[in-house]
Amino acid sequence: MIEINDVMKTVFPGEVLSEISGAIPEECRKNMIIIGSLAVGYHFLAGKEGMAVRTKDADCLLSPRIRAVPAGEAIAEKLFTSGWTIKKDGEWNKPGDENTLPSQLPAIRLNPPGNTDWFIELLTVPESSEVREKKWLPFKTSQGYFGLPSFGFLSLTNFEPMETEMGIHVARPEMMALANMLEHPRIKPDLMSGYIEGRRIKRSNKDLGRVLAIAFLSTGEDVDSLEKWPDLFRKAMESCFPAEWQSLVKNTGSGLRELLTSDLDMDEAHHTCRYGLLASQPPTLEQLKIAGKRLLQDAVEPLEKMGSNET
Repeated sequence: MIEINDVMKTVFPGEVLSEISGAIPEECRKNMIIIGSLAVGYHFLAGKEGMAVRTKDADCLLSPRIRAVPAGEAIAEKLFTSGWTIKKDGEWNKPGDENTLPSQLPAIRLNPPGNTDWFIELLTVPESSEVREKKWLPFKTSQGYFGLPSFGFLSLTNFEPMETEMGIHVARPEMMALANMLEHPRIKPDLMSGYIEGRRIKRSNKDLGRVLAIAFLSTGEDVDSLEKWPDLFRKAMESCFPAEWQSLVKNTGSGLRELLTSDLDMDEAHHTCRYGLLASQPPTLEQLKIAGKRLLQDAVEPLEKMGSNET
């Protein structure tokens, strides 16, 4: 019988961010932005007793790109000397060397001392607004060579991040939602490598499920919150993609619309929310659908019209 290992573990966002902030060099904190589920969880759930998320990693974006390599090297060495270890399982468990092509380098994934429930992974922003394919920026450590991946719409998570009391930043939930929608204009068949509560899920459904989770959490705090998003979306797109933002935003919601009209894909998205970001307050399938429809109506459609109305 094949053993199925669930990649998601329960963590408390505030505790994880505090551990990361305390472990990295103080001068590098200003260059680090936490993105992904951990950032969303910190924004909405930190400080609320008993509220946790289930995730496998702490994605850390290093910015600006010109500082990414020295910051990555300094952070990696500090973590190594503090007892953090290279994640042993998975595809990226062995460093490269000076002869390894950048595209073949592993990302650096480190477990904190005595804890394999989660790992830190370092990324960076794309080289320019025109570059959206996956690229690797090599950097050297005492353990070998690694790569800082950049891809897609990661630059949006670098737009007006929010500083925490610990000195590191977290990405804005709205920007993570926008980046994921633009990254998935349609539902692709590609599956995640790991299992979530016994199931392998399409990556598109996992990422778009996070979009629904962000909308659900946001409207839970303020029912009209999504109406404030279109102007922020436009400001971010004009900043990150000045030459092509209009064409990019015209189909912002196409993947989300496809998700909301597919029972099978919505079931997968709901599954990832129930056993991931929203594990502490799992919504019903219908609640997620309502959040998605409100997101389309209040934030996505106004943004798409902004792109269409530009001359």
